Amino acid sequence: MKTGESKKYWFPAKRHGWGWGLPSAWQGWIVLLVYVAMIALLAWHVPPRIHPFLFAGLVVLASALLGWVCWAKGEPPSWRWGK
Repeated sequence: MKTGESKKYWFPAKRHGWGWGLPSAWQGWIVLLVYVAMIALLAWHVPPRIHPFLFAGLVVLASALLGWVCWAKGEPPSWRWGK
């Protein structure tokens, strides 16, 4: 990145609390859609009624992956109390 260029974040920080809000770039929307599709596919192929612990573990893994992408491509998180 050249000097003076601003970094384009895929996920902006939330206005209140800690973490990230909805995506602000198309790449972030793709990541979010892939996450939702992964959860839907997991629910279809690993039914929670039949394999509750496996399903929960895979959802935690998918959520950790989403969190990692948000951490890498999002605004640095910190506690925020509004404007």
